[in-house]
Amino acid sequence: MIRGGDIVKGTCLLQKGQPFLVVEREFHNPGKGTAIARIKMKSIKDGSVLTLTIPTQQEVEDAIVDVHTCQYQGADQDGYHFMDNESYDQYEVPVEGNEDKKLYLKEGDNYEITIWEDKVIDIKIPYKVVFTVAESENYVKGDTVSGATKPVVTETGLTVRVPLFIKQGEKILVNTETNEYVERVNS
Repeated sequence: MIRGGDIVKGTCLLQKGQPFLVVEREFHNPGKGTAIARIKMKSIKDGSVLTLTIPTQQEVEDAIVDVHTCQYQGADQDGYHFMDNESYDQYEVPVEGNEDKKLYLKEGDNYEITIWEDKVIDIKIPYKVVFTVAESENYVKGDTVSGATKPVVTETGLTVRVPLFIKQGEKILVNTETNEYVERVNS
């Protein structure tokens, strides 16, 4: 059991006898009364979406899951392939239902994968990831006013708006929840 106030994005809950993955969570404290958590969950089995409002002190049933740190090996048309860093077990995560993760997966990097009843149900993407700029247009200093940005494409195909001084081949830190540029990374 888990309290409503302890639920975070990525938590697995059991509802209607099946696992749901929390994709959004928002706390609301009305001033009077009990604080509540508004939770949006996605079914692991059929992709249906369920929204709940839970008092933060109320307990709900969480799904017992295993989390493994795995190295991303690559993808084909059917799935993403991972290898467990400790047991060397191979896992395939179907592309269907996980299309949004493709742009954040980099071969050779480690990710946490969540397993429920011997089936991979989620790939946890880190909050911030370092990418290499693969495509960038050149801008001349003085072209625009301060604070101007331009779109660049990373090695995975992700498009991010960055300051004009970022050049092709440089490394940038990106917030994966908002797809926003954070800072330039010096190697």
